Amino acid sequence: MFYFLCKVIPYGNHIGKASPTILNLVCLQKQGLFLKCFSSSSNGQSFTVSYLINKCGFSPETAASATKYVYFENPEKPDSVIQFFRDHGFSETQISNFIRRRPRLLLSNPEKSLLPKLEFFKSKGLLSSDVAKIISSYANILHRSLEKQIIPSFDFFKKFLQSDSNTIQAVKRFKEILASDVDTSAAPNIELLRENRVPELHIITTLKYQPRALMMNSKRFEEIVEEVKEMGFNPLRLKFMVAVIAMTSMSKSTRARKADVYKRWGWSDNDVLAAFGRCPWCMMASEDKIDGVMDFLVKKLDVDASCIAKHPQVMTLSLDKRIIPRGSVIQVLLSKGLLKTLNLNKIFDTKEKSFLEKYVLPHEKESSELLKLYQVKLDLAR
Repeated sequence: MFYFLCKVIPYGNHIGKASPTILNLVCLQKQGLFLKCFSSSSNGQSFTVSYLINKCGFSPETAASATKYVYFENPEKPDSVIQFFRDHGFSETQISNFIRRRPRLLLSNPEKSLLPKLEFFKSKGLLSSDVAKIISSYANILHRSLEKQIIPSFDFFKKFLQSDSNTIQAVKRFKEILASDVDTSAAPNIELLRENRVPELHIITTLKYQPRALMMNSKRFEEIVEEVKEMGFNPLRLKFMVAVIAMTSMSKSTRARKADVYKRWGWSDNDVLAAFGRCPWCMMASEDKIDGVMDFLVKKLDVDASCIAKHPQVMTLSLDKRIIPRGSVIQVLLSKGLLKTLNLNKIFDTKEKSFLEKYVLPHEKESSELLKLYQVKLDLAR
């Protein structure tokens, strides 16, 4: 561009070639103006990068990338934002964490943009520490309009949950509910459940404890509801909503991979479907968890895989804190001929007192050894 400017300049109403003297003056003037602007921009960018690294814990790479969204030539604005959060109970770690995720917050007006939102949350019964936890884990909510987004969403959920405290519980479990468009997610999904005769209490319970499930895209949610019905779940039963929640928590490909893990241990397609019907949560376990539980039960306790399919709730229990400690006791009893049959529910899905009374304390000679083994395994899990 500068080459072109040096070749041709306006002259009256015509464009012609410039004389050497005018040519030099124009080039020098244009280049000087460019260099001045470039220098100012470069210095500001350099300051921004330095500030993000030293004050906010950014790496050099992320700081340089963040300058696409934030830019300041002095610390006045970002310092005021950081001090605002400090004054409202946020720790240095929390501030650093959410600023790294949302650097544009450093350009906010604390009194006009941030304070009203914090005051709104506190007016609903949240402590300063609770507000700090919510925002540090989902800082995007501070970019939402209080009047147009946060308050209407809060009121929408409160209408169902009937109190500020219940609504706050739902917010704590899934912060995004106050930043999502309820008209394209929660509202049509709730209406769909009502049309399918799902009891209001079950809808409210889901909204309170598993709000994420109802915030899904309405089209996909409708597909899941139909699929769960086709599996034979009764919409009037609570297990119907449990199945819906389980299905909304994973993609089709994830569910297929988990089913494949079960099948590698000997389950048939019918076993997978039957197990899901008995306990939908069995599909919520990770692939590693499924492998770990099946490996211990099949290889260490010699349990038939088909038997586990009939008691899939065992997959919802902790491998390290429940299955291995109790299973190790059962191993000893089996090796000494003190136990002939296994009842997975009575062994793993009962309270600790009941387990000890049935499988440890009756064996007087071995009880101290069994108790010690059990305690060692529990200690390893801590």
